Amino acid sequence: MTGEQDASLTQPLRLYRDLAEWYPLLTPAGDYAEVAACYRSLFEAHCAHPPRTLLDLGSGAGHNATHLKAGFACTLVDLEPAMLAQSRRINPECEHLQGDMRSIRLGRAFGCVLVHDAVVYMTSRTDLARAVGTAFAHTAPGGVAIFQPDFVSETFEPGTESGGSDAGGRGLRYIEWRWIPKSATEMYVSDMAYLLKDVDDDARVIHERHFMGLFPRAVWLQLIAAAGFEPRVVSQEHGSYSDTGHEVFLGLRPVEVGVS
Repeated sequence: MTGEQDASLTQPLRLYRDLAEWYPLLTPAGDYAEVAACYRSLFEAHCAHPPRTLLDLGSGAGHNATHLKAGFACTLVDLEPAMLAQSRRINPECEHLQGDMRSIRLGRAFGCVLVHDAVVYMTSRTDLARAVGTAFAHTAPGGVAIFQPDFVSETFEPGTESGGSDAGGRGLRYIEWRWIPKSATEMYVSDMAYLLKDVDDDARVIHERHFMGLFPRAVWLQLIAAAGFEPRVVSQEHGSYSDTGHEVFLGLRPVEVGVS
């Protein structure tokens, strides 16, 4: 990585801060129904006991929770206060906590732990291992953690995606361009351009660069096992990239292991 790219890794992303109010137009909550149903099915199939509680690490605007809260008592954790504020508006009945998935410790365990696509912001094996360790620390014996990266090294393909929606007199359109820098190791770049149209018809364009972790399947399985889980991998045909089979990693916490 160049020094400029290195510095960018630690810069806050506007999408999750001052642009957070636009996030529901980028990926509306209704678009999460299918993937949330898949998560629910996986939890129900693999938990040793009927799952009742769920911890969502990197919960963002709470769009998964809108579909999962009917079946689980949900605790939602995100690093960004602006995203938690968006989630509280649509999920007032859920518990919301600010925290980093690499380090937060709540001192309690849950039947289910969900680490959705926010995990792609773990750009080193060390950070990914810490996030997996957090999931293990909060998974009850017999419980299950789900990890959902956008890609593993074996499935990544450079490309573009576009989308957006309108609501309340405002509109957002975006284009995403995914590519791997020549100097990068286990990382790819997502260049995002947002076209925002407000209620007064003023439009503006904003660009920002997201750095994403990209690890081999074997690394995911190794780190999940090293944390204390029994690792599994399943394929799912859902998500933002409709032509890509996403891999979902499961961490099954053995019943005989005590809660850490």
